Amino acid sequence: MTTTNGTAQATGQAIEGADEETTGPKARQPDPADPTGHRLRIAVILGSTRAGRFGPVVADWLLGRAAEHGELETDLVDLVATPLPSAFPAFGAPLPEDVQAQFAAVSPRLEAADGFVIVTPEYNHSFPAPLKNAIDFHTHQWHAKPVGFVSYGGRSGGLRAVEQLRPVLAELHAVTLRETVSFHDYGDKFDADGNVLDPAAEGAAKTMLDQLAWWAHALRDAKRLRPYTA
Repeated sequence: MTTTNGTAQATGQAIEGADEETTGPKARQPDPADPTGHRLRIAVILGSTRAGRFGPVVADWLLGRAAEHGELETDLVDLVATPLPSAFPAFGAPLPEDVQAQFAAVSPRLEAADGFVIVTPEYNHSFPAPLKNAIDFHTHQWHAKPVGFVSYGGRSGGLRAVEQLRPVLAELHAVTLRETVSFHDYGDKFDADGNVLDPAAEGAAKTMLDQLAWWAHALRDAKRLRPYTA
């Protein structure tokens, strides 16, 4: 279990593939279950789509930690359950009708989120292509929102995937958290019921989720006073 520093720097231009009708900003509706608006909506994005993936075990554990936090309302966005197309339309072109339903299952949920946690493995010193695809198909959904990371892998614990994600998300005006949760040699870190065997994982998750809540509150409050423009 480890935490790591991260750098955020701008890289290439993001791709806007979805039209305004499908994914454009919408007025946020009050939540009857949270009339004070204190709770935060966190989209947990499960980035692996590989057959036999371990990601659901890690994501389920993280969802349990978030449920115990008290301030967070989570929404699991599983890129297997909600796949997105791999071919991008031309800049400014609307989405074909046959893929608009795919975006309707993902884009509004990213739009509604106050922050994100990305659960990712490491593939060849980076992160999975379907995750990059899901990121690139959206722009304003990421703006001025915090992003935390839970990674897993072999010796590296997926940390190189996280470091590759930071500059991508910086280009989309997101704020990535310094503290991460990572599982090195992840197959030895969970029991058969999906419970984490390393007690340090609980503390690392709490630290990351506390920072996520702080940034999500701060950025949400700031945007209410002054809309963010990019």
